[in-house]
Amino acid sequence: MSAFAPVPDNDRFPYRAIGARPDFHWPGGRRLAVYIGFNLEHFAFGQGLGAGIGPASPQPDVLNYSWREYGNRVGAWRCLELFDTLSLPAAALVNTALVDHCPELLKAVVERGDELVGHGHSNSFRQSDLGEQDERALLAGCRERLAALQGGRLPGGWLSPWISESPLTPDLLAETGYDYTLNWCHDDRPVPMRTRSGRTLWSVPYPQELNDIPMIMGRQMEGPAFAELIIDHFEEMLAQSAGQSLVMGIALHPYIVGQPHRLRHLRRALRHIVERRDELWITTPGAICAHAQGLAPAQP
Repeated sequence: MSAFAPVPDNDRFPYRAIGARPDFHWPGGRRLAVYIGFNLEHFAFGQGLGAGIGPASPQPDVLNYSWREYGNRVGAWRCLELFDTLSLPAAALVNTALVDHCPELLKAVVERGDELVGHGHSNSFRQSDLGEQDERALLAGCRERLAALQGGRLPGGWLSPWISESPLTPDLLAETGYDYTLNWCHDDRPVPMRTRSGRTLWSVPYPQELNDIPMIMGRQMEGPAFAELIIDHFEEMLAQSAGQSLVMGIALHPYIVGQPHRLRHLRRALRHIVERRDELWITTPGAICAHAQGLAPAQP
């Protein structure tokens, strides 16, 4: 093979520079869409994957398990109180194991009117380890369980646990009825993706920089710096959006930002954003996808 042969590339979307695409507006003539991706996750006790506040211990790893469980028992409720105070909608990215573990938390999210997004059954396990039939069953089953929580309304979006995909994940998402995926962080605008059935699956931008796991746990950035990161990101995107409509997602995990010392700084960052509410479309990824679907196919 030639040393200069083309390298393998994805077959889901072509390369298109962001400045070379047709312009469009979000509802109300807004230029910047902002959403919160609120990760509600459940982890198996004594097995599987999970973020850690300390070095992993032999199972059962009580330290890291109980730290993550703080998010469901305390942190998520504190975050919801903050969202209520600021009149902020959210997209709840839900592990369906929570339906049995703490149904009252999911009931609170549904009663707020938040969007439910499929996020696997548990973040202890990678979707990419599944064969085609098991992966299809996971996608379909999670969709049905979430629909049962909200009067039969089927969720349209998906985020894989640990952003783990098989080569067929976009195809299976389209075939099981999903409209969009949050797995890909390659753009600041929605991107249509090809699938084997011919049905378009939309990629809605989901952040890996504006995300508390990689920034706080991975890069050891604490609450004040993470809040400044959100504010700086927001101000720069708002300025950039004068030339083209953009999407800004904020990815939050309540066992991390729901800790009191971090929640105080998250409150400051979100207040900064809502003070500019009249200039923004504060929304959900499902609404972003629906708007993109209504545009001319080549626009995003």
